[in-house]
Amino acid sequence: MTEAAALPPAPEQAREVFGDRFADAVRYAELLAEAGVQRGLIGPREVPRLWERHLLNCAVLSEVVPEGVTVCDVGSGAGLPGIPLALVRDDLKITLLEPLLRRTNFLVEVVELLGLDHVTVVRGRAEEVMGKIPPVHVVTARAVAPLDRLATWGIPLLRPYGEMLALKGDTAEEELKSAASALSKLGAVETSILHVGEGIVEPLSTVVRVEVGESPGGVRFAAKRAKAARTGRARRRR
Repeated sequence: MTEAAALPPAPEQAREVFGDRFADAVRYAELLAEAGVQRGLIGPREVPRLWERHLLNCAVLSEVVPEGVTVCDVGSGAGLPGIPLALVRDDLKITLLEPLLRRTNFLVEVVELLGLDHVTVVRGRAEEVMGKIPPVHVVTARAVAPLDRLATWGIPLLRPYGEMLALKGDTAEEELKSAASALSKLGAVETSILHVGEGIVEPLSTVVRVEVGESPGGVRFAAKRAKAARTGRARRRR
């Protein structure tokens, strides 16, 4: 198909970033350019810039993800940033969370094809899975929603003292300022803007980091979290 033919060769930076998983990264790019476009998961105009704008832009997020932690990629879509992150970091336990069936079907196929044993696909909305999936150390997201809304979905999924890492563009600083009050109510204790991917992507990838204290989600989600925990314990006793 023309979309597949338009996929450019992988840049040298991809070999450096993906290492032993380079061939899998190429296969993933091909899947995005073919099945991803056919199923409406990615626009055909994105195919020529899949490597720089999407795969590498997401893979460099690994620079700020701690070792050996659990990660939930909220609104994973076609697997960005979750799949590139999984390809470069097999020390992570990653959950790809996505509500739409056609997208979760694609994600399951990709995970199985690439042999990503440390990745799980869950269909659902963030607000629906609290108590159904264990709280995680890190929540990731990319182009899902404005920061204040994204935080409402992502922060309650965190463990105490966890962090949300949101890939953002030029609006990062503005979004962070406008979301300050909402973030505080959700239990955020520190925020920062990071730039990652030096020598790999240009411009650098912009990451908004939101760190939480002992009560992710704040008072608003405390009762819901406790109820979810009780329900989970009751299910395990059955």
